[in-house]
Amino acid sequence: MVLNIRAVLTTLGILVLFLGVALLAPMAVGLFYGEPVWWTFGVTAAASLVIGGASIALRGNASKRELNIRDGFAIVALAWVVLSLVGAVPFVLGGVLDSYTDAFFETISGFTTTGATILGGGGNPAIEDIPRSFLFWRSLAHWMGGMGIIVLTLAILPLLGVGGMQLFKAEVPGPSADKLTPRVQETAKRLWMIYVGFTVVQVLLLLPVMDLFDSVNHAFATMATGGFSTKNNSVGQFDSAYVD
Repeated sequence: MVLNIRAVLTTLGILVLFLGVALLAPMAVGLFYGEPVWWTFGVTAAASLVIGGASIALRGNASKRELNIRDGFAIVALAWVVLSLVGAVPFVLGGVLDSYTDAFFETISGFTTTGATILGGGGNPAIEDIPRSFLFWRSLAHWMGGMGIIVLTLAILPLLGVGGMQLFKAEVPGPSADKLTPRVQETAKRLWMIYVGFTVVQVLLLLPVMDLFDSVNHAFATMATGGFSTKNNSVGQFDSAYVD
């Protein structure tokens, strides 16, 4: 079983393209709150869109065939690293974190829903001291990683002529994956619809205690089971049994 390198690179490029679109959200948050660092997300988004668009435009026939299981594992293993390398860039461009290593750690912790953070330690700024656009980006990375950017991609791959059954098996191993793969794209879409629906419900449930910004961020973090917060003391800051 030979690794289809072109297909792997094309799919990674598609993921970077999606990341570029996602980066427009924290840019919008920065613009809304009048933060001068909003451009860091714009620059990173533009670069991601160019790279992703080029990977699609330059793909050959080899990238259009169904991915095999080796391709799937390679994409899943590389995706989190590649996306975190790109997603860390705004932290450095905006001067929020001086070290790219710290920025990478913070970003990959978000995407993998690990929940560990370097903010507030090692000379890094406290959570409440960084711009809201970056707080939102941390939470959004959590949320996307919680369901899996791979699963989101599977819903779009047919439009680009790339098969995704083996990619789904690599991301969701086990007997259940075999039962779901016959209609994998439809399954991916429904999973995301449910995920979005539950997130909206949680935002509404948190609104009586939090403002909209905090509600959205904490809904993202808890739905993804990651734990990032917009407060130094996490949900303890709200001193509410209802929130807990």
